[in-house]
Amino acid sequence: MENMGAVMGEKPTKQRVILVLILLVTLLIAYLDRVNVSVLLADNTFLSDMGIKGQPVQMGLLMTLFLIAYGISNVFLSPIGDYLGPRKAMCLSIFLWCLSLFIGGIASTFTIMLAARVILGIGEGMHWPMQSKYVKNWFPPHERGKANAVWVVGLMAGPALAMPFLTWAIQSFGWRTSFFILVGFGLLPLILLWFYTTDHPHQHKGANQAERDLIEEGQKAEKELEAQAGHSTLWDNMKAFIFDYRFWLVTLYYFCLASIFWGTMAWLPSYLKVARGFSWAAMGAWSSLPYVLGIVSVLASGYISDKIGRRAPLCFVSMLGAAAGIYFGAYAPDNTTAALLISVGIASIGLGIAPAWAMVQHIVPGKAIGAGAGMMNGVSNGGSAFSPVLIGFFISASGSYVGGLMFLVGLGLLAACCAAVLAYQKY
Repeated sequence: MENMGAVMGEKPTKQRVILVLILLVTLLIAYLDRVNVSVLLADNTFLSDMGIKGQPVQMGLLMTLFLIAYGISNVFLSPIGDYLGPRKAMCLSIFLWCLSLFIGGIASTFTIMLAARVILGIGEGMHWPMQSKYVKNWFPPHERGKANAVWVVGLMAGPALAMPFLTWAIQSFGWRTSFFILVGFGLLPLILLWFYTTDHPHQHKGANQAERDLIEEGQKAEKELEAQAGHSTLWDNMKAFIFDYRFWLVTLYYFCLASIFWGTMAWLPSYLKVARGFSWAAMGAWSSLPYVLGIVSVLASGYISDKIGRRAPLCFVSMLGAAAGIYFGAYAPDNTTAALLISVGIASIGLGIAPAWAMVQHIVPGKAIGAGAGMMNGVSNGGSAFSPVLIGFFISASGSYVGGLMFLVGLGLLAACCAAVLAYQKY
């Protein structure tokens, strides 16, 4: 029966392509939910209703508590996905998103709004690792670079679309209605995942035998190595990566990347407006440019990494480019040049996102990929919750935004060193 589809000349279906497009839609909508606070903090009605107008610490808590809950959930709740399977786990996750957004829409106090953000963090913390588990289950190793790149595009496309869309929604209908609109959006990935995906290719009626053979043949060597390792329990599988220094090199790399991502998302608009003197309209355009360019860099990374069969070299180039762009942008005398260089620097991190996930999918055994992906994403994003605060500290200590930007440059160089070690080991 093996390779029967290939023997009979049957062409493989493309169900795995449909799957990864559903993952893209899911992540894009997740990022609409994540960054809506950035727009809400510019809405005076929202700030007044929550009683936090002119209180930057309370305003910052809306993002910080989300990221802390998100990080904890990644580490401690993502193993649920290894038990339930990615389909059920992601649907549970999206249910929690929708619940949190509904609570946000009816919130009458700041405390209730903070609780809604924590619930959102818990739900989304379960979601991201399952995206990686889907790719591990549905794609042979030589296709994972492109597969990861497709769904990771949502990470860049979400902020690029969220800022103008949510600004329009809040101005047109009010901040409470914007939450209910996002609840409606959340139903789309819930329907797509429940009715159009399965945990494994052999469970899906739309995937023919030829496609299943193609996937299974590509995964054969990987599964044989995992079987030889003799891991039988979840803890056995987790030990295989918890005590693997290469896993922690990738995690440190991704922590630096996430810190640059969230740090610049929090501070770039302020930098462009205050330090560089751009108008509000120009600030909005330049603030979205890094994410527009990031879509291109993410897609390019998937193609290039699969083409060369290596991941770490692209990660090295990614973070070296981020450090260089931010460094030279910080010291550029011309404002437009500075904004362009920093935008290119931020977009450069997109070159290393999909390859980093492909390395994790290679290092972590298949039965523990949910736990492994959750731990990496949780530690990285939980730690990066403090990046905006540290940037503010360095700005205050140095007396200029350059101090905060140099902190990001340092993170980029540290990440490049991690990638260099992995590249030396032929990853």
